[in-house]
Amino acid sequence: MQQAITIADLRAIARRRLPRMVFDYIDGGADDEVALGLNEARLREVKLVPDVLVDVSAVRTGVTVLGQPSALPVFISPTAASRMFHTAGELAVARAAAAAGIPYSLSTLGSTTIESVGAAHPGGRNFQVYVWKDRGVVRETLARAKAAGFTGLILTVDVPVAGNRERDPRNHFTIPPQVNWHTATQTLARPAWLWDLATSAPIRPENFIEASKGHSGGVMEFLDRQFDRAVTWEDAAWMAREWGGPFAIKGVATAADARRCLDCGATAVWVSNHGGRQLDASPATIDLLPAVAEAVAGRAEVIFDGGIRRGQDAVKALALGATSCAIGRAYLWGLAAGGEAGVRRALAILEADIRRTLALIGCPDVAGLSGRFIAQGQPRR
Repeated sequence: MQQAITIADLRAIARRRLPRMVFDYIDGGADDEVALGLNEARLREVKLVPDVLVDVSAVRTGVTVLGQPSALPVFISPTAASRMFHTAGELAVARAAAAAGIPYSLSTLGSTTIESVGAAHPGGRNFQVYVWKDRGVVRETLARAKAAGFTGLILTVDVPVAGNRERDPRNHFTIPPQVNWHTATQTLARPAWLWDLATSAPIRPENFIEASKGHSGGVMEFLDRQFDRAVTWEDAAWMAREWGGPFAIKGVATAADARRCLDCGATAVWVSNHGGRQLDASPATIDLLPAVAEAVAGRAEVIFDGGIRRGQDAVKALALGATSCAIGRAYLWGLAAGGEAGVRRALAILEADIRRTLALIGCPDVAGLSGRFIAQGQPRR
């Protein structure tokens, strides 16, 4: 892992270790993958201008994420079924996040129990949910998260239906991955991954095994039936009241919706296009960020994700109005490359780049980042 000096290096290692169908599940986006590429490309186009002759002998990188302190302005975004990429899965990521002093976010579709993750990460812990048809299941899950010490709740709102991720059907991909005549060539070419899959516990949504009992279609069909396509802002307000603590709405793209988030009780507005995995015609999230940040106007946290591959990407987002940034693929490639050690390496790479970038632009504290560090002619808050 120490030989990996960039997130791109970890991606290359992950590609060598994973079957194509699993790597493509991390790597791919919806439709023609325009939004996926645009997230990264537009971030690269944003330019920073430095202040010079500034004392940067001590650089401060701490922020607040859903009410909890974070040693870095980046934290772990919720992603489904992490044990599919490495058998240590969510626990490896949670331990690495705890070591780095940053919050961890567990997906509703996580492959490790809420209680196990809560025990592995003593700091800021967030749980991601959807508004499901069975409110009893939601209440029970939220109660478990609170009992396990989770401090923040994340409501994902940009998945009324699953995005059209064309790599998955082409690869005959399923969750959990199936080894059959369609996928045998891929899996046999990655014997270490295949051995881990065969000798470890089944990959499944561990937090809903009991709730799904009695449903003939199994846990995945049970969860699919729970998605409520009639969800509205009233449901989001209900969720905020039910949780009664730090609450983020993830998947916001407009200033108007940002204001609605505040009206329904959100304490954080999360600018995201789901990493380009949902609406392929969506703009790059960095282009959406300034208007959302202006609408929020300091009344709530503004979380940003989409295309962060270097620490300087996070610095750019903070200068454009974000209060913190969530990472997904960047740590998943690390997890796939080397388990907990790979995630630690990913976080170390990002931290070093954040500190270096802050020093290079003459900003000794992330709290001092603003639009004045963004070059003229660039989108700015």
